[in-house]
Amino acid sequence: MTDIEAQAIAVTESLRDLFPATPLLRNEYLSGKYEADIRLKREDLSPVRSYKIRGAFNAMRKALDARPDTRLFVCASAGNHAQGVAYNCSHFGVRGVIFMPVTTPQQKIDKTRAFGGDAVEIRLVGDYFDATLGTAKAFCDEAGGHFLSPFDDPDVIEGQSSVGVEILAEMETAPDIVILPVGGGGLSSGITRYFADASPGTEFYYVEPRGGASLGAALEKGELVTLDRVDSFVDGASVARIGERTFEILRHVDRDRVLAAPEDRICATIIEMLNVEGIVLEPAGALAVDVLPELAERIRGKSVVCVTSGGNFDFERLPEVRERAQKYGGVKKYFVLRMPQRPGALRDFLELLGPDDDIARFEYLKKSARNFGSVLIGIETRDPANFATLFGRLDAKGFVYQDITDDRTLSEFLI
Repeated sequence: MTDIEAQAIAVTESLRDLFPATPLLRNEYLSGKYEADIRLKREDLSPVRSYKIRGAFNAMRKALDARPDTRLFVCASAGNHAQGVAYNCSHFGVRGVIFMPVTTPQQKIDKTRAFGGDAVEIRLVGDYFDATLGTAKAFCDEAGGHFLSPFDDPDVIEGQSSVGVEILAEMETAPDIVILPVGGGGLSSGITRYFADASPGTEFYYVEPRGGASLGAALEKGELVTLDRVDSFVDGASVARIGERTFEILRHVDRDRVLAAPEDRICATIIEMLNVEGIVLEPAGALAVDVLPELAERIRGKSVVCVTSGGNFDFERLPEVRERAQKYGGVKKYFVLRMPQRPGALRDFLELLGPDDDIARFEYLKKSARNFGSVLIGIETRDPANFATLFGRLDAKGFVYQDITDDRTLSEFLI
């Protein structure tokens, strides 16, 4: 047994004082759909509904072992890391100051406060995480606390490797394939390093949100890259720059094994897992399941583990997630229609709709000085093919329109 294996196993055993191993469950629905033995490592069922509790526990345990008089821990987080730190502050009986962006959903703030109780103080600072992080580090230096990185810390990486230990402990034979979500890289690097010694024959695939694919960018350039723009929708995994320590572990990964998941498709996966399996996943937690269609040919007949990394889903986001899933599935579109300003024009349009076409949005701006007005219309239907029929009817009747469903700029301003 190597030192890395021994250390990972020791960490896993120490975690049993905090919570039992999360389940590794065969999913019959996904297994049948993809003709493979697919199991979900349910990190969404940890006490804080994510794997982040592991790294925070290990980093805090080691800090207290080195300096038993440490009484202040500081972190910056938009959600899951904050909850893990709060839970462990209460467990170890130490004080925590947790900095969160002002834009953090109230659900995550409330959960962090509930897990930490009187042991933690929450400070809302900055509109974006980078500003929050800078303030947190400055406060930590001034107050003489111990800063807890969400991913780029050797003790955090070691703590996350316990997920891999539990996977191998639960299976009679090692899995053929493990699919991991990637954000800052703490989870993926920890498991990858452990498996390199404990099960070198296991293959890995890594999944990033398309709007925050910092690992893929770094692998392409051969060095760390800071993305110019990040889509924060997958808030648990969208980072502009993967960690330095985590990249050192992952830099030898084959670029072809790093996949980018489009945000709208992730929404469809969240809805599918909720409706079919009753499993609540946050966007980052759905990443590993989301890429199964892309890997269908490669995983057929194989044993596969998908790490569902978190389930802290704010149900106030459900309408947005549902709409994005519909757009990805091609059953909802938005378009701007040029409507003649004459009596009966609206009726002419409505008569072109099919029996399964439903108007979900209608905004009409009438300007008396013009012969035409602009109408923003949202249509839901049952079959994507219905839109081809509808647009054919509009063309035949001479209506002028523009499909803006996939126009990011117009959608942000109009929808």
